[in-house]
Amino acid sequence: MNFKKILIAVDNSTCSEKAAKAGYDMAEKFGAEVALVNIIEPIPANVNPDLTLAPVFLETYDNSEENSHILLKEMETKYSKGAKTTYLSIVDTAAHGIIQQSDEWGSDLIVIGTYGRTGLYHFLMGSVAEHVARKSACPVLIIPNKCDV
Repeated sequence: MNFKKILIAVDNSTCSEKAAKAGYDMAEKFGAEVALVNIIEPIPANVNPDLTLAPVFLETYDNSEENSHILLKEMETKYSKGAKTTYLSIVDTAAHGIIQQSDEWGSDLIVIGTYGRTGLYHFLMGSVAEHVARKSACPVLIIPNKCDV
């Protein structure tokens, strides 16, 4: 396989950092460009009695978008080794947003970390990495949190 466009899904976690490192290492080996994607999960809106969104929601959204850009910049600075990097950041659910951004950007590979949760938590919450692997049109490399990269 020859990967030219690698999408790396990141959030603010150690497993995400491991995925970023692995993804950029692969990009270096294949001479690929990278897209870092961070999904801003929607938060329930506080609705005022007059059916307008509460200002708190809008401030939180602005901060999330700003924080997302800061996170993407930090990941690029820390791991890119000069690889061409595109930032993708949208409001969506994690798995759906990652798959949608991958399709729109045309990635050849998705790299994502996993917390490795099991049992009741996994049963109730599911796994973003597992969902992405099942629904993605391209190969998905899942980096376990226990992995040393």
